[in-house]
Amino acid sequence: MITIDWDADDRCYVLRCSVMLSHSRDEVFTFFSDAFQLEQITPAWLNFRIATPGPIELKRGSLIDYRIRLHGIRIGWQTEISSWEPPYSFTDRQVRGPYRLWEHLHTFEVVESGTLIMDSVRYRAIGGRLANWLIVEKDLRRIFEYRRRRILELFPATASVTEAANS
Repeated sequence: MITIDWDADDRCYVLRCSVMLSHSRDEVFTFFSDAFQLEQITPAWLNFRIATPGPIELKRGSLIDYRIRLHGIRIGWQTEISSWEPPYSFTDRQVRGPYRLWEHLHTFEVVESGTLIMDSVRYRAIGGRLANWLIVEKDLRRIFEYRRRRILELFPATASVTEAANS
């Protein structure tokens, strides 16, 4: 499920999305530690490409450049890894790009049946509430729903981590 709410205290929107996988946290975090995997979980209609030459070592302070095409407009985007806490979480923060604010916290929580991936994105849209209501929120819901489906395809259900450990 994807939710987008207004945080009046921080004056920004907060998108939340989660997906449950029957894979270990280490396996899931390893996948997300490779910046180029982002191309696999981003919808084709965004024409998303990483412009930073590989390999990219993700760590606090790493800068990553992207190119997207949104509604026919080519956009450059740069993010910085502002927190890096393997295998628990990391945050990418927009340095320049299509938002006034973009802070994306990725968390990976061990649960009985595997790993719960949670995304929490704090953002402010250029154009304010009207732009968010007309365009941005709809686009983000489509992007994160695609991402969620793609992650489930890339990590198909397996025997639970607990069952595998007891075998």
